Amino acid sequence: MSVADDGTTTARSLTEWLDQLTFTDLAEADAAARIADSVQRWAQWQGWRVYRRAPSVFPLPPPLRGNSVIDVACARPGAPPLAVEIDRTDRQRTVDKLLAEAAAGRVALWVRWGAGPFPPPPLPVHLVVREAARRAGRWHTVSAAPPAPRHSGAAGSGDAVHAEELPWEL
Repeated sequence: MSVADDGTTTARSLTEWLDQLTFTDLAEADAAARIADSVQRWAQWQGWRVYRRAPSVFPLPPPLRGNSVIDVACARPGAPPLAVEIDRTDRQRTVDKLLAEAAAGRVALWVRWGAGPFPPPPLPVHLVVREAARRAGRWHTVSAAPPAPRHSGAAGSGDAVHAEELPWEL
């Protein structure tokens, strides 16, 4: 990433990474944690330092004192730091926090997960989406294209991805 990173390329990279993330039958908190773990692995794969629940520049609401936290923050050599928030719901407080992070010189990414559609946040906050659906109170990821049936056995189709080809743990 270059110093001139406006967040578009970074958001696209994280979107592609999260498109590979799958989970089934998870409670909401477990699904959010799985997404945060995947964001952390993506950042580590980039060679960045990662901080979970890092201090934000955005203050806590009264009567609380101190500052809020960022779900995942990344220090990137030669590029602005990242501030990544992971939310299923549409909260104005999250937008305000990410706008404050962007004003402080960080690239602000909002990972929205769940059933869309998700309206885009105001720039310079960048939206990253991971679709998921709830069934019987449990969450599972939704793929844009369903996988090929296992019985197809179409060798050489070029669609198969082998675990050893992926840069992250499955």
